[in-house]
Amino acid sequence: MALLEIQNIRKSFNDLHVLNGVNLSVNKGDVIAILGPSGSGKTTLLRCMNFLETADDGKMIFDGKTYDLAKADKKEKAEVRKKTAFVFQNYNLFANKTVLQNVTIGLTVARKISKEKAEEIGRAMLAKVGMSERENYYPSQLSGGQQQRVAIARALAVNPDIIYFDEPTSALDPELIGEVLNVMKKLAKEGMTMIVVTHEMSFARDVSTYTIFMEGGVIVEEGPSKEFFANPKEARTREFLRMENNLHGEIEKEREKV
Repeated sequence: MALLEIQNIRKSFNDLHVLNGVNLSVNKGDVIAILGPSGSGKTTLLRCMNFLETADDGKMIFDGKTYDLAKADKKEKAEVRKKTAFVFQNYNLFANKTVLQNVTIGLTVARKISKEKAEEIGRAMLAKVGMSERENYYPSQLSGGQQQRVAIARALAVNPDIIYFDEPTSALDPELIGEVLNVMKKLAKEGMTMIVVTHEMSFARDVSTYTIFMEGGVIVEEGPSKEFFANPKEARTREFLRMENNLHGEIEKEREKV
């Protein structure tokens, strides 16, 4: 049985139909990459799955329990969020709290874990992402890549069943992207279940187990990642991958000039 299943999720903002009946199945240990142009519905899908947005219609079966995505109550939303974590594009760290405090606040406030136990967990997670030496720093003293690694440590601290990543490298300078992707690759090897909205084609191709291409609020093509990249079946998928590869090549050329 799948760990998580989404059935016929729909979402509109006024007259703009952002999700038009999307279905998704996630097994434990899957690393799912969601690709697509801006406005394709990728981030909205992720946000609806974690109740950061309320879907207009659709069901979610998570860990054996069925949730109505349009009508879930506060208790049901809390149940889901207790089993998940979300890594945002722009880190969402508290500027007035240290690295360690940012990682532990969800444990002490939301989960009522003692400060001592929370700090023990927090330090272990900071070690996992290579940020132990920065535990007393504030976000303003860190690079973007370091801030995102702290955000990943915060996500890991709650021991989630699934981590959602919303374009975790898109706000980073090119030279900082690698340090975040390396942490995510390590998590994938350890069996962490992840759903990743990304423009990083190499991560999707080499690390993810399954890739989805979205456009216009629907899934255009999906499949095991090796097969998806080796033999895309839809013309629109092939065009998108070609454009992304060309863009990546131009970025690499610019980096070599610096």
